[in-house]
Amino acid sequence: MAVTTKKKRPWLTTGASFAALLAGAGQAFAQESGDNNGMVIEEILVEAQKRAESVQDVPLAVAAFDAAFQKRVNLDDVKDLVKFTPGFAGDSKDSFIDYINIRGISTNDFGVGGDPSVGFFKNGLYQGRNGVVVTSMFDMERAEVLRGPQGFLFGRNAISGAVSLYTNKPKYDQTSGYMEMGVGQRGILEGEAAFNYGINDKVAVRLAAYHSEEDGYVDNQFDPEARKQVWHNKDALRASVGVRGESWDSTFILEYEDREQSGSVYRANNALGILDALEDVLEGPVTPRGDIRDVDADQGLGNYDIGEVLSLEAHINFDLGFASLQSITGYKDHDYDYAEDFDGAPFRYNDYAQTQSGDYFEQELRLVGQTEGPLSWYGGVSYYKEKLDVLFRNALGEDVLCGVYYGMTCQEMSQYYYGEDYEYNPEGQVEANMVDGEYSGWGAYFEATYEFSEKFDVGAGIRYTKDTKDFGINVLPVETGLGPYWMFGLTTDGFVYDSKSWDKFTPRFIARYRPNDDWMIYASLTKGYKSGGFGSFAVNLNPTDEFPDGVDENLVATPGATPNSFDPEQVTSYEVGFKGDLFDSRVRLNGNVYHYRYTDLQLNFFDAGTKIVNVGKVKAWGAEATVQAILSENLDMFVSGSYNTNEVTGAVYTYPDGTEVVIGPDGSRLPGSPKWTLAGVLAYHQPIGDAGEITGSVDFRTQSKTYGGLDNTPSGVNGGWTDVAARLGWTSNEGWSVTAYMENVFNAKYFDGTSEGSADGLFPAHGFGISRPRTVGVKLTINFGEE
Repeated sequence: MAVTTKKKRPWLTTGASFAALLAGAGQAFAQESGDNNGMVIEEILVEAQKRAESVQDVPLAVAAFDAAFQKRVNLDDVKDLVKFTPGFAGDSKDSFIDYINIRGISTNDFGVGGDPSVGFFKNGLYQGRNGVVVTSMFDMERAEVLRGPQGFLFGRNAISGAVSLYTNKPKYDQTSGYMEMGVGQRGILEGEAAFNYGINDKVAVRLAAYHSEEDGYVDNQFDPEARKQVWHNKDALRASVGVRGESWDSTFILEYEDREQSGSVYRANNALGILDALEDVLEGPVTPRGDIRDVDADQGLGNYDIGEVLSLEAHINFDLGFASLQSITGYKDHDYDYAEDFDGAPFRYNDYAQTQSGDYFEQELRLVGQTEGPLSWYGGVSYYKEKLDVLFRNALGEDVLCGVYYGMTCQEMSQYYYGEDYEYNPEGQVEANMVDGEYSGWGAYFEATYEFSEKFDVGAGIRYTKDTKDFGINVLPVETGLGPYWMFGLTTDGFVYDSKSWDKFTPRFIARYRPNDDWMIYASLTKGYKSGGFGSFAVNLNPTDEFPDGVDENLVATPGATPNSFDPEQVTSYEVGFKGDLFDSRVRLNGNVYHYRYTDLQLNFFDAGTKIVNVGKVKAWGAEATVQAILSENLDMFVSGSYNTNEVTGAVYTYPDGTEVVIGPDGSRLPGSPKWTLAGVLAYHQPIGDAGEITGSVDFRTQSKTYGGLDNTPSGVNGGWTDVAARLGWTSNEGWSVTAYMENVFNAKYFDGTSEGSADGLFPAHGFGISRPRTVGVKLTINFGEE
């Protein structure tokens, strides 16, 4: 295959890189053959298996997006990758990833003592957890989404999948760059620029900057004069330096991002009847006013999502002849502040806030064999250390709490039971706790693949992982007449600590068969593991003879109390798939079927705090497929789809005294996981002489309904939805382009997700993450020398 330049090419091979969408593409390769007029689907190199190879040769379910495609469809945030990836769901408009899921598995913990089920990585380095993980995508090389357990390759408990971003590195052979500017409705103002300078053939520098802002589109009926919500203002900078010698090369990266935006917005519904029950007690409106694009929430602690993240990276590669030695070092420091009105109602039921700071260090050494012959191999070791300090606050109205539990105001309750007036706190019922976490771990892995023939090879690998967590929780005093009534039901005398370690060997086996040059069939068996941890919102009590309930007369936990801890969850995953081309590489078909079994699933439930426990099993079956086609010299098409059926059984927690808590009934479906997803793009281009070409495209994402909890109740159903975007542009042969776009063409109204509320009817159901309305804008890009 030879790289060629073609005067007439399909739109998707002129920079939109359509093959980067899900099936993978990026660098255009074309056979010099008259049969297809030079029109073939592009190819992209990925590092899904720790070494560069064509995505079509990787025996994994991988979605790959190159920079050109990301810009064409306006993917500028890491969670935007959900839109076009089959089996991927749970996008939300905040800095949390607990709702993100791959093949149905999400993170059942919004605290900081566990680990995300989906691992996020940038340039091979782990990006962390809620508050620090979400990042803007600017000056990107590509993004990869790997579905199924990826702990073997990436570590860090990536039990359901991994998202891996790669930024542009300095280029030694050119001085180049680009600028991009955009404006749109609701004060949209976007800017992105990069400048690359090759000082000589040994040293190069690349600088990149990004800005995005947009006014909100959600009115708060509780305060109609307040700023519209779901706004953002983001800035980011990156400096990269490349240095190389005869047998080594290195890249050093500094990145800073400042994110300011709304917190999640919620809209309560009255399906459980709790709002009606409170109307007489509160003597005011309790049912949210407006429609789905309005909220009606008191937001007593505010509504904001503010983060500052500083990242440092060092990548050094040595050519040892028989192998390449790669060193990857990363450090990340962050500060994060967040507040939301979780109940989504016009009274103070559950306002939530989180103030967090932390740092993270990691080091990986990797050796990749380079010898010729039927045996290929790679192995490595890694280490990480993380420090976190967090203050959580939950705030309620005292009369709301009394109304829920007593059916009267706190004044009426105090007079009825105690014959005295109730003393209200102007700040309300604020229950807070602090968390102090220090985590560390290391891992080692090795995989070898033996090629029995040109058509058949088998790979086997093993990984050892050990995680250690030192965790402390301090439940602060509550300055109200009710005391610690809501979140914990107790306080602690300062921090209570515990320390635990977990380790696991996890194998992976892959067989790959190539019947011809165009097709590859693979099968895999993978074991996955996610370490245990600690709940951020519960304490395990230590009953004594004097205090058999584990708390003293002032509701202070007795000595010996420890943080709520939970054990690892594990998965066994089976997958069979194929990747292939038809009609002289003008049509590409990729597909796979899978089955997995989870055990010791980490689930949470509310009882004197939000406890996380290991209960239940999950069985799931699914299929994913993409079809990509060059229909003509001017028209290209892509469609992807996924199907997932899953069921949870045994989600029952038993206390030591035999009391059972049913977290979810047998046969229930995992929350937030659509059974069907479908996405696609139809793209057109028409050259106009030697001046340039007209480009146009229509893209969409549709998915079936999801549930807001394990009970799968109607109160928490989020109906299926479809979102469509259209774009029309001009690309000049002089190095500039302009594109007008309309997103959410049909102004579809839907929630990112829902919660079904509490089964006892004490907490209302709600929807969150209200869809962005129809949005019109335009972008101008100027390119000078950038390849």
